[in-house]
Amino acid sequence: MSHELRVERLIDASPVEVFDVFVDAEAQKEWYLDPEHPDGIVETECDARVGGLWTSAWGPGEDELYRETCVFRVVDRPRRLVMACTATAPDGRSLETELEVTFEEEGDSTRMTVVQRGFPTPELRDIIGGGWPLALEQLERSVLARTRRSEARSGE
Repeated sequence: MSHELRVERLIDASPVEVFDVFVDAEAQKEWYLDPEHPDGIVETECDARVGGLWTSAWGPGEDELYRETCVFRVVDRPRRLVMACTATAPDGRSLETELEVTFEEEGDSTRMTVVQRGFPTPELRDIIGGGWPLALEQLERSVLARTRRSEARSGE
């Protein structure tokens, strides 16, 4: 049996802006960082095209890194991404999931929905799922900071 998690967030920006920050490696370094470990490590590279890889490593220190490699199966900018992901914990245990992210226009905002499938137990799903709300909150901050900088530049 496989378990699924679903997380949604309404972000006050266009789907293009949210999508572009989600797949931008520099922005990922901002929204992946755990605020409890501000000196932690975040490494990421993202080639957002079908067959491209999104690789990331994050954690409080070099010996405690979680690693994930995702292969893009669907890239429909700015509406949808689908990836096959393999995550590896510092102790060597690994997990394979499918990640689907959608970006739906809702007025002047974007409803971002993350669906991750393939968890072998509800407990593991809940552990992994516990990180998504914080990541999306930080993603929203990155999106809003970038849109404000862009608006400031265009107003000059």
